[in-house]
Amino acid sequence: MNEYYRDEPVAPSLDRSPARPFDPAPSLTALRAERPIARLAAPEGAPGVWMVTGYDLVRRILADPRFSSRYETQYHPLAGGHLPPAPVGDLTGMDAPRHTRFRKLLAGRFTVRRMNLLAERLTEITRERLDAMERQGPPADLVEVFTQPVPALMICELLGVPYEDRDRFQSSTRALPEARTAEAQYARFVELGAYLRELALAKRARPTDDLLSDLATGGELTGEELGGVAAFLLGAGLDTTANMLALGTFALLRDPAQLAALREDPGLAAGAVEELLRYLSVAATGMRGVLEDVELGGRQLKAGDTVVIAINAANRDPARFPDPDVLDLRRSAAGHLAFGHGAHQCLGQQLARIEMRVAFPALLVRFPTLRLAVPAEELSPRTDPSQVYGVDSLPVTWDRA
Repeated sequence: MNEYYRDEPVAPSLDRSPARPFDPAPSLTALRAERPIARLAAPEGAPGVWMVTGYDLVRRILADPRFSSRYETQYHPLAGGHLPPAPVGDLTGMDAPRHTRFRKLLAGRFTVRRMNLLAERLTEITRERLDAMERQGPPADLVEVFTQPVPALMICELLGVPYEDRDRFQSSTRALPEARTAEAQYARFVELGAYLRELALAKRARPTDDLLSDLATGGELTGEELGGVAAFLLGAGLDTTANMLALGTFALLRDPAQLAALREDPGLAAGAVEELLRYLSVAATGMRGVLEDVELGGRQLKAGDTVVIAINAANRDPARFPDPDVLDLRRSAAGHLAFGHGAHQCLGQQLARIEMRVAFPALLVRFPTLRLAVPAEELSPRTDPSQVYGVDSLPVTWDRA
């Protein structure tokens, strides 16, 4: 019988190979080849938990409303229990129709005009950060001086954080990488969320030209919902983009041919960003609760089961992407799942794309001799599977002009 249909529960390690830090865990790659849907080992009495690693199956789950995003429907195998409901305003933990209400409110505010204005400001912010990096001189921690401040300042622009508060805001966001556990990061976000709630309420009285003012004066959200949505936008737009910039630079510095291609042809940036998104998949995993009995990949899942979806393994599926473990900036990576798929596809994906399309070429052109300041094997990517994958520090150096 084909391995695909074996019933023995599996307990795959999520540890990545130190020699190939950008690849999914070897156990996930092997599981995808043998059984793209497999039952995970779970304590006696726990609901069924399934690991899904194949591209087609992951894409189907993300588009099927029978698989719930509500946290309370999901049994977390590492925590050994069901998750609590999502905080107010957290769109990732909602289903329709509640999710639809919030999504429509936000999508209508991500206008072409606003994105164009943000793009203009992004160019200025990127230049300012590179100027500061050059003045400081080598070596430098790229996370501290560039990859974390750029998306943080863009969130300030999007939400309308007053200039007098931006140092405080950036100081709080800089502390996020120091939070080594999901619990510590959550505490940091709660602190930032409290500030954003105060700001949102202030904008009801004195609105400015920004997304938070639009939401504050629209009358559709309560004060609690307004603060929750602001905190959600912060979380969704900061850590993922910051780590894509840092890990993407790390990957390019490890691949001189691809780095040279992007430096020599900045017009390659749009396709390069899509390939880096596919190749790195920093939001590596997700979960869904099964709402009703459903057949998936030849297996019968029951209502109350949970599926763990390995986005990073799906984005490396050779059935979808030829030579998937090769970073090829000229590849057509269309259809990757780094921003999700279906109703929960990332709302801010266009802003994230703009940030990366500007930041990567600008960095490489400004510092043509940019290189790692320490041996690559000394860098320590994050190991907590509940965190966005990335590096908390990226020491680099370059030759002074």
